[in-house]
Amino acid sequence: MTSSYSRMPFEELVAEVRQCRICEPHLPLGPRPIIQISRSSRILVVGQAPGRRVHETGLPFNDPSGDRLRDWMGIDRATFYDEKQLAILPMGFCYPGTGKSGDLPPRPECAPAWRDLLLERLEHIELTLAIGQYAHAWHLPGGKTSVTKRVRRWREVWPGMLPLPHPSPRNNLWLRRNPWFEQEVIPELRQRVGDILRR
Repeated sequence: MTSSYSRMPFEELVAEVRQCRICEPHLPLGPRPIIQISRSSRILVVGQAPGRRVHETGLPFNDPSGDRLRDWMGIDRATFYDEKQLAILPMGFCYPGTGKSGDLPPRPECAPAWRDLLLERLEHIELTLAIGQYAHAWHLPGGKTSVTKRVRRWREVWPGMLPLPHPSPRNNLWLRRNPWFEQEVIPELRQRVGDILRR
């Protein structure tokens, strides 16, 4: 499968992704891959997987998590949803369902099937925002470690990459316990995003 898709024109590949059904038996609301991508995208946002509200609307980060993320980045909705500037590729493209403590993890089939095929076409990415443990594990070196440790060591991969905690309201306690994050990291993030978008 990978070899045939690797030779496919970009637009056809994206169309295939949006029709993907490989996880269908495991998805409580059925498949609805939700991505935002263009070959010209310069910032890549990598989240976990769409939540229920995002599944219903078809718009990534169309929820309180997205409001906070846009605030962290210092951009408005119009800029955030401009695929020519910003790609959004979660670790799982479909809503995985809800467990006892929130949404379930991204389906494990998704990233191996599509991720490298899409990422290798994004030749203009200057900044990748890796949000949460699943994005950290795929995109950052160093093996398994806590989100807090990853984010504390953000300068090791800056300015091309930035590990972030999830912007969900569920993480309010983490943010209160780690005030350094919004004091130290967010101003640098806003500056970097602004510099990239102005060019």
